[in-house]
Amino acid sequence: METKRVSQELLKNIKGYENRLAYVAPFDNQPSDRMVESDSENLKEHVRRDKIIGSLREAIEKCNIQDGMTISFHHHFRDGDKLLMMVVDILAEMGIKNLRIAASSLTSAHDGLVDHIENGVVDRIETSGLRGKLAKSVSEGLLGDNPAVIRSHGGRARAISSGDVKIDVAFLAASSADCMGNANGVVGKSICGSMGYAKVDAEHAEKVVVVTDTIVPYPNFPQSIPQTQVDYVAVVDEVGDSKGIMSGATRFTNNPKELLMAKRVLEVMKASGLFVDGFSMQTGTGGASLAVTRFIKEELIKRDIKISYALGGTTGPMVSLLEEGLVDTLFDTQCFDLTAAESVGRNEKHVEVSADFYASIGNKSAAVNKLDFVILSALEIDTEFNVNVISGSDGVIRAASGGHSDTSAMAKMSILVAPLTRGRLSTIIDKVTTIVTPGSTVDVVVTDYGVIVNPRRQDLMAKFKDDGIKMITMKEARELATRLVGTPKEIEFTDEVVAVVEYRDGSIIDTIRKIKK
Repeated sequence: METKRVSQELLKNIKGYENRLAYVAPFDNQPSDRMVESDSENLKEHVRRDKIIGSLREAIEKCNIQDGMTISFHHHFRDGDKLLMMVVDILAEMGIKNLRIAASSLTSAHDGLVDHIENGVVDRIETSGLRGKLAKSVSEGLLGDNPAVIRSHGGRARAISSGDVKIDVAFLAASSADCMGNANGVVGKSICGSMGYAKVDAEHAEKVVVVTDTIVPYPNFPQSIPQTQVDYVAVVDEVGDSKGIMSGATRFTNNPKELLMAKRVLEVMKASGLFVDGFSMQTGTGGASLAVTRFIKEELIKRDIKISYALGGTTGPMVSLLEEGLVDTLFDTQCFDLTAAESVGRNEKHVEVSADFYASIGNKSAAVNKLDFVILSALEIDTEFNVNVISGSDGVIRAASGGHSDTSAMAKMSILVAPLTRGRLSTIIDKVTTIVTPGSTVDVVVTDYGVIVNPRRQDLMAKFKDDGIKMITMKEARELATRLVGTPKEIEFTDEVVAVVEYRDGSIIDTIRKIKK
């Protein structure tokens, strides 16, 4: 029998300790979920040393999900994701209703959510992007009185860390995990690379379930998600298809128009005065944006300089710069191809970072705060430089907010790359369908007909003029586009709001309305 030296009565008489507990026994105050039931008299055999659950359904049952709760997912497998639909299908079988899906993004892999929304299993969606049948259905009013919430990647991280979004259970797809929940996306048969968007969910969710198809010996390394944040580990046959991560937004180009624009991007970067040894940058995933990386590589070699860090979702061309010593560090929230996914597990300076580290205004300094250049694509740009990257010319949601507004706001020089026209439609229009990135944060627009500089940046105008860069005004670009393709009939919308667009600080910058039939 252990001797008790401290009693509750004693503590009541010690200032500051009046409400503290006196020691009783080693495991009396241990949280119940840290222990397992055991008949053994050896107390240490009651310690939980394995979090692997018999099935995904059992893990879901242990989380005690109730009607109206919020469950979250990450999209690192992109079109190859299998987990979200697995979980929601099981919850539907269990009779759960009115769930809120808080996903980092949604793709065509999640078209099955349409049926679950119609059946009342899901009634709210919060995401960075919507695509495919799901996006079309939401645009047509599928969610009724609960409009979808669109956030940037940094905005989502801020919302979760601040408590604006409270996640009851986070389901995190991992290519590998050990028995205690240490998980990553670089080991196993279904790799996705960085798990940057999952990190915020793991840190703040009430319950965290890691789901994998590859269990490895303890301890798993690297630890994208540490065991300290994981409640349960569930094993499935296939957590995701690695081939699906390179899809949609990522494409390489041999298009002469896009290559011309990419070369112009390099010209404005050089003329800015920021293209010096140790500069930092992020490129988008459009064809011209990816081509910029190839041209930058040639210029780095020519000048014998290097990039200090490159940021954002990572592609093979950026990995090549790292491995050839032309960039010192890659900060990576998401891998856009298998080359990048494999690099995370191989290169020490290919650093996996959370969406919070990447772009949130809710911390003391995000990586976007140190950006010199960001090169971004756009669906529409208006005469006030506002940018739409989520709604198509038909008004239907088709893409994602991503890190567009986060990077454009904070980079010393934000560069948009877009052709003046696409097919029979103008990219430069009077008023964008949906504002995602405010024009006041856009510095330069590079088109196939010339470079447009925001009048706010007279400093850049002067430098570009001195360097002989072909510039046109936004007014001239709009007039030229009108001559080329005319002015399309304006889309008519109803008053019904199908989605709200949050700016990175949580304020509402725009709404998306239902298209009038």
